[in-house]
Formats: sequence, structure tokens, C-alpha cells
Amino acid sequence: MMLIFSVSLLVQGCKDDSEQIAADQMKKDQEAIDAWLTENKLNSVKTDSGLHYIETKEGEGGHPAGNSDVTVNYKGSLLNGHVFDETKTKPATFNLQGLIEGWKEGIPMMKKGGKATLVVPSALGYGSQATSGIPANSVLVFEIELVDFK
Repeated sequence: MMLIFSVSLLVQGCKDDSEQIAADQMKKDQEAIDAWLTENKLNSVKTDSGLHYIETKEGEGGHPAGNSDVTVNYKGSLLNGHVFDETKTKPATFNLQGLIEGWKEGIPMMKKGGKATLVVPSALGYGSQATSGIPANSVLVFEIELVDFK
């Protein structure tokens, strides 16, 4: 019985540690986002999850649903301006369900033909995993044009 109690305390301790690490990272991300927004003289709408949404051109019509196929032109960069991915010659089409949380939340805020910048805290991007040119715990900036959705 004592072993079960000890294991339970260990698991709870790890959970508390991971929650604190996530909270600390979100605070760092928010400070970096605030500085970037100030430096670039931008105002954003901040969602409860921490996503910052900046509409640069309002589209027309409805909004895509969470399971829509979206066709977009986009450029993804880090806060330092390093571009890690972008469409160059033609738009790309994705199903929203397979994308990072920041896109799942931000793109449905857009209308067809609209343009927006999404400033994505690391928890809504790739988190603590580094991936193809994106360091772990990176805040991501996406300039997106919603060309179409189905």
C-alpha cells in the first residue's frame, strides 16, 4: 500500500512540474509576443488560449468550420523574422483538423478572401519539440490569406 501511495505522489509531483513548466513557457511566450507587437506597432485580439489575431484584410461571406479544407497563401516565420515555410507559386490546401492548434483556432476567425496575421504561442504551435527549422518553444508568426474553403 505504501508503494502505491509513493508512486501516486511521484506522478502528482511530475504533473505539477509539467504544469509549472507549461505556465512558465506561456509567460515567456506572452512577454516575447508583447514585445514583438510593440516593436511592430501592432494591435491584436488575444484569445483565451493565448493566440493573437490581427486582421489585415476582412474577407466576405462565412467562416470555415473546424473540419473544413482550407486553401491558403501563407508565410510562417519566427519572431526574429526568420522564414521557415511559405507558399511561393500557388496556394496550399489543408484540412484544418490536421494542423497546429494555432491554425485550428485562428483560421476559422477569417472569411474567404481575408488576410490575417496569427501570432502563435509555442503551446499552440510545436511546443517543446523542435521541427524542421523551428526551434523548440518557438512563438510562430503566420501571415495568412484565406483563398477558399470547403
